[in-house]
Amino acid sequence: MEIQDQFMTHNGLRKSHVNNPAVCTYSRGLEHISATNPALVLLHGYPQSAYIWRHMIPLLPKSAPLFIPDLPGYGNSEAPTAHDKLSVGLAVLSALHSVLKEQSENSSKDDTIPVMLIGHDRGARIAHRLGVSGAPDIRILGVTLIDIVPTSTQWAGAGNPHENAGFFHWPFLANVELATKMITAYGGDKFCVDMIGRWVGNTPKGLARMKEGDSYKVYADSFLRESVIRATCQDYEAGAGVDVDVQKEDQKAGRKLQVPVLLIYGAEHIGRRFDVKKEWIDWVGEGVKITDRGLGDGIGHFAAEEAPEETTEAILSWQKSLLKSS
Repeated sequence: MEIQDQFMTHNGLRKSHVNNPAVCTYSRGLEHISATNPALVLLHGYPQSAYIWRHMIPLLPKSAPLFIPDLPGYGNSEAPTAHDKLSVGLAVLSALHSVLKEQSENSSKDDTIPVMLIGHDRGARIAHRLGVSGAPDIRILGVTLIDIVPTSTQWAGAGNPHENAGFFHWPFLANVELATKMITAYGGDKFCVDMIGRWVGNTPKGLARMKEGDSYKVYADSFLRESVIRATCQDYEAGAGVDVDVQKEDQKAGRKLQVPVLLIYGAEHIGRRFDVKKEWIDWVGEGVKITDRGLGDGIGHFAAEEAPEETTEAILSWQKSLLKSS
């Protein structure tokens, strides 16, 4: 992870390992958090790490407080004791509290931290869960979900053979013991790169941006560790069980996202299979605004890496409109 660490340090972010199990985080400007300058909490997806935000970090305002973890079980973070999205999300936000307490003399245990949750892939599913359930001493002002539909909707698509073949990894990874052994035997680094190759877009420009900064090496090297392979499979195991059960309970009880939502997605990727905004309407409270931004030009699953300028612009414009209206 030296490449990742060097990049973060060069861009003014401080690395911390906090809590138990230890969460690896990168942050800057947390002392400047306020209601009008919330922390941007950037949550990556599978099979990656905090390094997915490398193109966006220099594009974000220097004044913006940033908190960027390796998700528990991924990268340099230790595996969590529970892998459901709420437990993982609360572990991340507990790490935010710990880092803020370390870095800011003015922070106190009773402070409520205003945040914007910005998640991609598995990180977006964590952001969705937190947006519904909330978190102690955290005020979530808005949620950005990059390239996902609700977990239950994704599973429902498995009834389509073409859909199911394209997303074989969902049920495969959920079989933790078998998947861990098979991926280890194949080579975790090779499996990681192969999976990214299935989901990246089809334009030379997007693919070039995706590979910049030796990103494949950063991601692949972490998958040389059996502990990362196992923990990431346990992430999908939770996604096939407890996460779906909780979403069913949410829908039955009418618990929905009650904060503004920004959807960013590859219009020719997930946008070909789903009307993304329509799929989210039933998961968002009445009167809550949904903003969607489909990215064209062959952009695939990795918007933050394939189209960082467009993704950053969409997030900053959305954030500005929210803070202006609040």
